[in-house]
Amino acid sequence: MTTTRRRGRPKGESGSRDRIVVAAEHEFGENGYDGATIRAIAGRAEVDSALVHHYFGTKADLFAEVIGIPLRPDVEVPTILQGPRDEVGERIVRYVLEAFERPDQRRRGVTMIRVAVGSKAMSPVLVGFLARELIGRISSRLDVPDAALRANLVASQIAGMIVTRYVAKLPAIAEAPVDELVARIGPTIQRYLFD
Repeated sequence: MTTTRRRGRPKGESGSRDRIVVAAEHEFGENGYDGATIRAIAGRAEVDSALVHHYFGTKADLFAEVIGIPLRPDVEVPTILQGPRDEVGERIVRYVLEAFERPDQRRRGVTMIRVAVGSKAMSPVLVGFLARELIGRISSRLDVPDAALRANLVASQIAGMIVTRYVAKLPAIAEAPVDELVARIGPTIQRYLFD
């Protein structure tokens, strides 16, 4: 007698992905980005750690899924930093602006910023993610003694640009073409990184 396997989820895995997301929300909320571990999230979800990696890949991937991060600096910024050095500042600014110009990305990004600024619980989680996945990656690529300060200055400039253009909507910045902002802000980022 031959049995044919049905398509779909393997038996016993129904709902595992959703349980992992809920467990991750609790784990990140209670322990922050740095304190949360894949093993602890898997334990809460009552699944094997390998299943968490199967569905989400890395902790950064899972975090991005849980809070709906519109940008993945942990993925894109290392690629930008490997490009032509004299274009890095402009490429970072363009990457952020082009992502936020897409309505779905902008909506998620603005929501995330408002929640992070207004929530004592969420703010440290987001800061932990940015510190490790963005600022840490930038500073590790800079061969200077003040690399951490330079990376933090980049983050502050980008955050200020996002807030003034998409949250506060200061008219001159909100209405400026992307190319103009890239041309004006890019050199500042470039100076923070390399001068």
